[in-house]
Amino acid sequence: MTVLGLDIGGANLKAATAAGRAVSVPFALWKQPDALPAALATLVVEFPETDELAVTMTGELCDCFATKREGVNRILDAVEFAAAGCPVRVWGTGGNWLSVAEARVRTLEVAASNWHALATFAGRFAPVGNALLIDIGSTTTDIIPLENGIPMALGYTDWDRLHSGELVYIGVKRTPIMALGYPTICSEYFADTRDLHIALGHAPEDPTATDTADGRPATLDNCIARMARMIGGDPETLGPEIVRDFAGRCFRQQCARIQKGLLGVKPPDLQTLIVSGTGEWLAREVWHHTYPDLTPRIISLSAELGRDVSACAPAYAVAVLASEMPA
Repeated sequence: MTVLGLDIGGANLKAATAAGRAVSVPFALWKQPDALPAALATLVVEFPETDELAVTMTGELCDCFATKREGVNRILDAVEFAAAGCPVRVWGTGGNWLSVAEARVRTLEVAASNWHALATFAGRFAPVGNALLIDIGSTTTDIIPLENGIPMALGYTDWDRLHSGELVYIGVKRTPIMALGYPTICSEYFADTRDLHIALGHAPEDPTATDTADGRPATLDNCIARMARMIGGDPETLGPEIVRDFAGRCFRQQCARIQKGLLGVKPPDLQTLIVSGTGEWLAREVWHHTYPDLTPRIISLSAELGRDVSACAPAYAVAVLASEMPA
């Protein structure tokens, strides 16, 4: 039986099978919630072998929904439409599967549950001793302690996890530069962390990407221009050296924000560090800067699973977990 894992976020829809096929498509849920059923159906059709759907989500936080409860239920409506009669299971932060009917009642257990599914799956790479999972995506960073392969989170809701440091609302693409806390910048959405990392050479250009602050493609020249606006300039008034120096300062601010979460979460006697996500490279960078003298075994989910699957790790996690735990 083929289980298709779905991770339904606010900016991306991700799907994966336990066999290792993964697809991620951009979808601005907060702009077009009514289009979610059709978008999910189109994604599911790409996997005609699907017998069952395993679902996790974070998109319920989008401000197009009045409450998380409404968001969860609207997402479940879309999932049932896309399933077209296939069985559906929903992952809960209790480490268990819920039916759609149960999930509609126990909404806070399935809201923002993808980090827990990923940590539960990742625990197999560190079945003994203390471990830490750092998953950095386009929007957020999850820092999750594990003990003998089991997630040992301090918080289970977004609110609790933000305060514990286990959720740092910073990623490598979608975070507005003004959110990094740099003191002398324009408080406008002129640029985001994708611009920052392309300007610094951390990430390649993407001429096909136009989901940027000004709608222009994510090319090097455009990224530098957007970063220049953050400090009240433009490509004519500020040279690329000045902009790259500013970008480097912003990068240090980004690392410091993630480092603060890491310092509050790292378990004692750490034996294994697991890194994953689109920003896996940043997880390594922050770790080595924070703990240069600690050398735990480092496991890269990108190396273990492949880059495409690692970028869709929570979707892959629920696919694998559901395949191993028959309904």
